[in-house]
Amino acid sequence: MSGALYDVIGVNYADLRKPDTRIAAMIHAALGAARTVLNVGAGAGSYEPNDRDVTAVEPSLEMIRKRPASAARAIQASAATLPFADKSFDAAMAILTVHHWPDKAAGLHELRRVTRGPIVLLTFDPAHRPWLIDYLPQLATLDATQMPQIGDYAQWLGDVHIFPVPVPWDCSDGFLYAYWRRPAAYLDPRIRSGSSSFWRIEEAEAGLARLKADLATGAWAARYADLMARDTYDAGYRLVVAKPAQAASTSTKPGQPRI
Repeated sequence: MSGALYDVIGVNYADLRKPDTRIAAMIHAALGAARTVLNVGAGAGSYEPNDRDVTAVEPSLEMIRKRPASAARAIQASAATLPFADKSFDAAMAILTVHHWPDKAAGLHELRRVTRGPIVLLTFDPAHRPWLIDYLPQLATLDATQMPQIGDYAQWLGDVHIFPVPVPWDCSDGFLYAYWRRPAAYLDPRIRSGSSSFWRIEEAEAGLARLKADLATGAWAARYADLMARDTYDAGYRLVVAKPAQAASTSTKPGQPRI
């Protein structure tokens, strides 16, 4: 995705996309003992650890302006051309951003080039089908066209481990499928404005009208009654952790970061 679109989305982004502490704990655990961390596609600074030396890279000037004064310094640049020397950072992270990169392979190769240790990505598995797709099937088409397949990450980064990221029912980060137990939220235009997917799909009105009707009649509650008893939901989000190449031959599969 171009920085220009995020210049528009950025209007409400910082208010709607507050990092969830449980997801943050999982990301930070995966960074291990790294002291210097590069955050690419950093946006307003969500999930950046405050106990490390973080350098942020973000193509959208509007998103950089949304970063709080206490956030790490941000450089306006793209993932495909990172302005750093080889192995400059102990670790790197990229949170819900890789699918927006015009050249994903180039961006991830750049992450590997400038990083000595682990690379931590929060992404989405396009093979997954959260319930919202029942109402907005065009989301599945969008996911399939812009999201890398999970198997692609091993081709780009080498030794990777994939962990499910359970989404809490009261998740504070308003990414696309975060409102899985709060379906009425999708009827709020302001809530939708915080997700880039709603800026990219067309003719969502019919599906949203059907969702509104099903909520009013109780059809949604009957169809998805099992969800209301859950505290977390596998909506398809995944943590991809790539270890450095030199560690691949001797490392064993790490324990899953706790959430």
